[in-house]
Amino acid sequence: MLFRSEVAEREEVDIRQHSIIYNVTDEIKKAMTGLLEPTLKESRVGVAEVRAVFKAGKGAIAGCIVTQGDIKRGSSLQARLLRDGKVIWTGKLSSLRRFKDDVSEVKQGMECGIGLDKFNDMKERDIIELVSIEKVAATL
Repeated sequence: MLFRSEVAEREEVDIRQHSIIYNVTDEIKKAMTGLLEPTLKESRVGVAEVRAVFKAGKGAIAGCIVTQGDIKRGSSLQARLLRDGKVIWTGKLSSLRRFKDDVSEVKQGMECGIGLDKFNDMKERDIIELVSIEKVAATL
């Protein structure tokens, strides 16, 4: 004959005893928090306006001015090209230049050249938006 504790150990089940019911609900919430899918939180890092488009080899470079925040290179950052308020393209920056130098960051009010990964159909007055996407643990 197997005892309840032996079966619980074999099946890897946690048995707890409570005398107050709201302690049970608190513990269930704490246990479930780790099981929920995280939500994605998006925060804007920078915005640049395309002023001119230059052909460069097989691609194109957008001559931009940074209008808000900073434009940065980074694996955790995602770029979007907006035209008339609609998202046309989403991906990564392929290049970021200031004059002829590769740079990692361009601050607000400065001009730069931006290349978009596998996208060349940029036009004047398009907006390039850079966002950071973080995973936030879901709570009950």
